[in-house]
Amino acid sequence: MTRNSPDSGLRGPDTIRTRKRGIWLLKNPATNKGLAFTSEERSQLGLHGLLPHTTQTIEQQAELALAHVREKSDDLEKYIDLESLLYRNEVLFYRVLVENLQELMPIVYTPTVGEACQRYSHIVRETRGIWLTPDDIDRIPERLRNYPYQDIRLIVVTDNERILGLGDQGAGGMGIPVGKLALYVAGAGIHPSKVLPVSLDIGTNNAELLDDPHYVGHRERRITGPAYDAFIEAFVEGVRRTFPQAVVQWEDFHKRNAFRILESYRRRIPSFNDDIQGTAAVTVAGILAGLNITKQPIADQRVLFMGAGEACTGIANLLEAAMSEAGVPPETIRASRLFFDSSGLLREGRDFADPHKKALAASPEVLAGWELDGLEDPTPEDVIRQMKPTILIGATATPGTFRQTMIEEMARHVERPIVMPLSNPTSKAECTAQEAIVWSGGRALVATGSPFADVIHAGKRHVIGQANNVFVFPGVGMGAVLSEIREVDEALFLVAARTLAEYVSADRLELGALFPEQSELRSVSSRIAAAVVRYASQQNLGRPFADDEVERVVEEGTWSPGYVPVVSTG
Repeated sequence: MTRNSPDSGLRGPDTIRTRKRGIWLLKNPATNKGLAFTSEERSQLGLHGLLPHTTQTIEQQAELALAHVREKSDDLEKYIDLESLLYRNEVLFYRVLVENLQELMPIVYTPTVGEACQRYSHIVRETRGIWLTPDDIDRIPERLRNYPYQDIRLIVVTDNERILGLGDQGAGGMGIPVGKLALYVAGAGIHPSKVLPVSLDIGTNNAELLDDPHYVGHRERRITGPAYDAFIEAFVEGVRRTFPQAVVQWEDFHKRNAFRILESYRRRIPSFNDDIQGTAAVTVAGILAGLNITKQPIADQRVLFMGAGEACTGIANLLEAAMSEAGVPPETIRASRLFFDSSGLLREGRDFADPHKKALAASPEVLAGWELDGLEDPTPEDVIRQMKPTILIGATATPGTFRQTMIEEMARHVERPIVMPLSNPTSKAECTAQEAIVWSGGRALVATGSPFADVIHAGKRHVIGQANNVFVFPGVGMGAVLSEIREVDEALFLVAARTLAEYVSADRLELGALFPEQSELRSVSSRIAAAVVRYASQQNLGRPFADDEVERVVEEGTWSPGYVPVVSTG
C-alpha cells in the first residue's frame, strides 16, 4: 500500500493504492470500509460476495456504531466496544469519536481507561502498538520496524509504573498510550498511520498481576538501576535510528525516573513528559482563566500545593515562569508557594528521598515571613490561616486530601479562591466539585482532573471545567510535528497555557468554567498547534514559517476522518 504521492504529508493519503484484495482489505482496520465499499471498488478489489448487497455511507455507519455504544450497560463495556471498532475500522472509529468527543472522551480515556488498564489481561481482544521487553534490548530497531507504518511522527511510550493514580499496572498500562494517541488523532488531526503506542514491558512489582494466570505481560519483577537505564538508552537510540522524525511523549513514568529521563533525553530527541509539562500547562491555563474572572494579577497569587510529585513540580515551575515574565522578583515567587507531601510541609532541613523536592522546600526565611517558623509540624489549615493562599492545587491521588476545614479557612481570606483537585480517575480526586463549591459558600472557582457534573448551589449553576491534559498535548504534539521541532523546551508550554486560557469564552467564564467544552477540542488543538509552530519558527527550534502562513500549514496538516478511494494496483 502506498500514498498517492510522496508529498501527501501528515493528513494521510487521498487515495489508497494497494495490491491486496478480498478479505485482507476487510481485516485491515486501515483499509476496511465495511458496507461503505462502493460497487466499483467491490468489483475491482475482489469483495463481491464477501459483503451483503447494501451500500452504506459513513454517516449511516457512524449513527449505528454510536447506537451500539450507547446500548452497552456500563462504561467499561462501552470502552471495549469502541476498542473493537478501532481494531476493525479505524476511520469509522475516529469519525464517531470526533463527532461525539464530549460524550466519548471519558470512555476512551479518563476515567474509564483506568479500569480498563486494571483489567487489561482479562478484556484484551486485539493489541496495538509495539511491546518491548528486556529480552529485546539488543534488537529494538528490528522490533520497531515490525510496525506496519514507518513514517512515524509521534510516539507515546510508557513503562507502566505509575498509571494515572493507580500505580503499577504492568502490561495493562498500554491502555494509556493507545488512549492518548486516539486523542491525538481525534483531537488534533494527526493521521493514524503517523502515531505509535509503545509499552516498555520491563516487568511489574504488582503481586496481584504476577499471581494472575491470565496476565499477558512480562512475568518478572521490574528491572531497576543500570539495567533500567540501559534499556531506556537502547529505546531512545532505537527510535532515533528507526523513526528519526518522531516526537516522543513520555507517559506515566514514576517520578524517580520521570524527571531524569526528561532531562537526559529532551535535547537528544524531541520529547516531553505530559505528566510534568502537559499537566503544568493545562493547570496554569486554568489559573490564567480564573484570573480573567477575579481580575487579579498573577503577581498577587499565593499557592498551596498538596503533593510534590511530577504534576505539582511541573505546575510550580511553569507558574514560576509565568510570574517571572510578569516581572515578579525571584524571592517573591519563592515565598508565594508552599508544598505538602505525605510526610508534611516541605521545608529545608528535612531529608528528601526524591532529589527534586529539595528545590521545592521552603527556606527558614519564607516560613518566618508567614509566621510558620515556630510550628514544628504545621497542618494545611495552619498554612492556609497564615499564608492566605488564593489557589489550592492537589495532585496526590488520595481522596479526602482537601478537607472541609481547609477550604472553609481559605474562603475566609479570599473572595474567589481557585480550587483544583487534579487527581484522576474520579475515585482519587482530592475532593468532589460539589464539596469545593459548598465548603466555600459557592465562591470557589473549581476545576477538576476528572469529569464532574455541574453543581447547583443556592440556586446558582456552577459549571465545572475539567483540567484535562487533552486540552494541551494534542496541540503541542501536532505543532511539534508540523514544525519538525528539534527540542520541546519549557517556554513552549507557557505558550500553550496562554493560548488555552485565551480560548475560554466569556460565557464559560461567567458560569465559573475555567476550560472550554471538550466538544471544542479540535478547535483548541488547532490554535495551540499554530501557536507552537509560530513559537518554534521564531525561536529557530524548527522549520521557518512566515507568520501569515502558519494557520494554513496547520489546516493542511490536519486529517479529518473520512473514507478515501481504494484502488487496486494488482
